[in-house]
Amino acid sequence: MIRIFTAGLLVLFCLVSSSLFAQQTADRITGFFPGVAFERFMEKVEEETTYRFYYKEEDIRELTVNIQADSSKLEEVLSQIFLNSDLKFTISQSGEVFISKGQKLTVDFPNTFFNQSGQGGGSGEFSQQDEFVRNRRYTIGVPSGEGRTAKIQGQILSLENGKPIDGAIVYEKLSQTQTITDQEGRYVLTLPKGNQTLLVQNIGGYTEQRLIDLQGDGELNMSIGEGVFSLNEVVVRSGALSNVSRPEMGVQSMTVQQMRKLPAVMGEVDILKGLLTMPGVNTAGEASVGFNVRGGAADQNLILFDQSTLFNPSHLFGFFSAVNSDMVQGVELYKAGIPASLGGRLSSVLQVTPKQGRTDKIGGSGGIGPLTSRLSIDGPIGQKTTFIVGARMTYSDWLLDYLEENADIGASRAFFADFNGTIEHRFDEKNILRFTGYYSEDEFQFDPDTVYSYSNQNFALSWTHYFNYQLEATFSAGQDAYDFQVQGEDNPLNSYQYNFDIRQRFLKAQFRQEKGQRHIFTYGIHSIWYDLNPGEIAPFGAESIVIPDQVASEKALETSLFFGDEFEINDQWTVSGGVRYNLYGYFGPQTLPVYAPGEPFLAENITGEKTYNSGELVQSYHGPEFRISGRYAINNWSSIKAGVNTMRQNIHLMSNSSVITPTDTWKLSDAFIAPQRGIQYALGYFQNLKNNTLEFSAEVYYRTMENLLDYRSGATIVLNDRIEQDVLITQGKAYGLELYLKKSQGKLNGSLAYTYSRSLLQTDPSERKEKINRSEWYPSNFDQPHNANLVLNYELSRRFNTTLAGKYSTGRPVTLPISKFQYAGSERVFFSDRNAMRIPDYFRLDLSINLEGNHKVNKIAHSSWSLGVYNILGRDNPYSIYYVPEGGKLQGYQLAIFAEPIPFITYNFRF
Repeated sequence: MIRIFTAGLLVLFCLVSSSLFAQQTADRITGFFPGVAFERFMEKVEEETTYRFYYKEEDIRELTVNIQADSSKLEEVLSQIFLNSDLKFTISQSGEVFISKGQKLTVDFPNTFFNQSGQGGGSGEFSQQDEFVRNRRYTIGVPSGEGRTAKIQGQILSLENGKPIDGAIVYEKLSQTQTITDQEGRYVLTLPKGNQTLLVQNIGGYTEQRLIDLQGDGELNMSIGEGVFSLNEVVVRSGALSNVSRPEMGVQSMTVQQMRKLPAVMGEVDILKGLLTMPGVNTAGEASVGFNVRGGAADQNLILFDQSTLFNPSHLFGFFSAVNSDMVQGVELYKAGIPASLGGRLSSVLQVTPKQGRTDKIGGSGGIGPLTSRLSIDGPIGQKTTFIVGARMTYSDWLLDYLEENADIGASRAFFADFNGTIEHRFDEKNILRFTGYYSEDEFQFDPDTVYSYSNQNFALSWTHYFNYQLEATFSAGQDAYDFQVQGEDNPLNSYQYNFDIRQRFLKAQFRQEKGQRHIFTYGIHSIWYDLNPGEIAPFGAESIVIPDQVASEKALETSLFFGDEFEINDQWTVSGGVRYNLYGYFGPQTLPVYAPGEPFLAENITGEKTYNSGELVQSYHGPEFRISGRYAINNWSSIKAGVNTMRQNIHLMSNSSVITPTDTWKLSDAFIAPQRGIQYALGYFQNLKNNTLEFSAEVYYRTMENLLDYRSGATIVLNDRIEQDVLITQGKAYGLELYLKKSQGKLNGSLAYTYSRSLLQTDPSERKEKINRSEWYPSNFDQPHNANLVLNYELSRRFNTTLAGKYSTGRPVTLPISKFQYAGSERVFFSDRNAMRIPDYFRLDLSINLEGNHKVNKIAHSSWSLGVYNILGRDNPYSIYYVPEGGKLQGYQLAIFAEPIPFITYNFRF
């Protein structure tokens, strides 16, 4: 069963609720459930009572439980949980709980239907099981004098089609020790040694028996008739095994279903816009590609789509995420507490989990809106293979014409499209092969003579192997690529074409091993080979006289070894720690200048050149990264978590602006530019309020960073083969406070996030190339002290809801002229200190309305409408302030991107 939980809520539950659930007489429910996923709630009920749940997974996937029960009947508890939903429940006399959507089920089974020792209600084909198979006694394991118990494990398969059976109950007849099979049909039981009677019962009531002589640890696979029955066309499943809880610090998780409650961008769910409603996550402004986390630059975020790295995560000037939300299962952003298995960036890791194809039928979803249309289709191919494919494209020229007429920016045309898909094949119960591919393309022009285009291309192949029930491994290989192109056609003589591209090929082996009940080990190796073309220019057209030029390509190998352990000490204390050792090598062919010892990297200090052959090591760097976090449960309603992270980053984005633009280039660490390094300390307090209907958290952090890049005044970044002469090495620090309040129940729900943060840089006081602001601390380009996000969702009915979202942030820093003087017969200007001024503050309100179709089950397709207004107040939020010489004087201008309200309406459907 796919485990999709809102990670923050799950962690909160795991940290504080281990001792809060108690079984009472007559199977009454007592416990505190602070925003617990409903699946987790069911598992705890099944563990502590005789009740068993059967349901359709998609019906309860996003349901959470926020209640406190005191010896309450299950009927009362479920009625409260389902109060504001269309879910219904029925409890049979023997304790089976059937959950359905829209219509309450009538369950009237004979007493023997779920009889634990009988044949059940299977079909006649399987009711005549071979008596030899049922009554033969199987010897399991090798005799050993160690201990009185042994572990038996195996897989439960369907007699009808050989597929694993998810949710079958495996139990020992006398002791009633039991477990439930997972998605792969696997089970594991610890039983006393000796003769035992093992029974397996599927959700259709069909029961199979095996007599065993358990002498030691061993394996027993069984096949059973499915006996699946239909209840008003609802396919039912049983609950899954409990997940292992672990501490997490500074992690933000959202499912696509949660994001759908936010105001949609042009009626389309956007994963990046959803993350921007969380504390500690911000962007430099509208038309900004990427995002900033806890005072870090946009290139300090690793964005993973499954195993693949996305170098540019946005379309249409940052207006849309590069990933189609219909192809996404959920997202998880690590601001701190980053697992040892992930690394490579200084600030955060964003893990986007792709959706998997369904196994029972062909289906899909899509939408038609004013800017984009999208379609995705998924389903099975045969019995062991599933697929999902999706596409999205835009027709946005009308918006650009609208902006050109009503705002300060326009463009002649813009286009983007993306395609991605996943195919998964299950060879057997121990081997799964998955291929994921992604492609995106953007093209736009701001004026008739310059065309910009960029593209992401990714593919990954992974093989997951289950060695046993404690050890599994995933082996991955793939390639990630990004390129951009600029075509200038000002006139035939000066026409040019400028290109940049980066490719990385990766191999990764990751192992996950459970050791006892309290340890989970994660370890492995991850290697990346970089191949980067920093830029080349060539004439475009037969009449062009542009001289070709190219910066030498760069190559490097990065390898990381990692090990992590999640250790649950007791109900109050849990610790997670790990180490990641990074090795990096920069290779030839290269011809590099030799600078005079002790002198700054300037042209006048070059004393010669040194040539390196292809494959020859030019420079190497290495070092450890430490990860440790922990939590302490104060009581049933509050906890404290803390963590320390160290990170390294070997690749840099060369940009002298505050946002990523399509023409920014990446640069590898080399003999002159060392890897970025950083350490972050974080502390958090979490509490539930108002009878658990409100969730509150407060986190503080402090970061220090080394080897960050800034630039000399007038620096040249494009086609600069001596870039070390124009960059300045700085150190950085960032600190902040993050407050988050969320109401998850009731017709009016939503969240409020506030962040106070500072992000500062400083050049080395001993720097002789150039000192920025006299080597005093100065604001980085993305230093925005105050950020606030409000989301209010009002559910008028099951089919109708409206959402209002507001965003405020302090204006980002800029460098502006502050005085003027006459020199050589013309007017000159004197500029302020670097980033000493700020553009006006940013504020925007968005409104959206979602109208669902009727909830009839027997429909070919289900549909909904999304309509609303982006920037409903029409606020003219400045994107930048710039100056242009006019008539011998400098004239200032303010640039706004979306300065008018933008209405939208989108039709969404699924089938």
